[in-house]
Amino acid sequence: MRHAAGASAAHRRKRARAGGRRVAGQPAEAGEADLADPAAGPPAASARQRLAALLPYLLVVCGTGLSLLVMRQGERDVRGGTLVLAGVLLAAAVARLMLPDRRAGLLASRRRLADVAAFAALGVGLLVSGLFFPVPV
Repeated sequence: MRHAAGASAAHRRKRARAGGRRVAGQPAEAGEADLADPAAGPPAASARQRLAALLPYLLVVCGTGLSLLVMRQGERDVRGGTLVLAGVLLAAAVARLMLPDRRAGLLASRRRLADVAAFAALGVGLLVSGLFFPVPV
């Protein structure tokens, strides 16, 4: 008698060729997930592809850090830092809109339009506040 969770090696290879998905007409075995074999590790992706997927997110994080450093310089520099942060968020909105989901990396947390709307709303809000509110003297 075979264990319900243990699949044969031939069955695992066939499922791996099918992308880890169940082939139409095949019933799922008891205790078996519809994913590739976890012992096989993550899907093969080069370090360059992983870095390319992280690059937009890293640029947004670095831009946010830069804007916070500008704001920390003093009261007079808060407006400049706010405008830098607004620009970073608007650039993130454009990047999320233009990049496909697999290349957007960590910028993609929801559906594309929801992400773009959130980045754009925050960016426009900061842009308006940075341009129209008075700077303390």
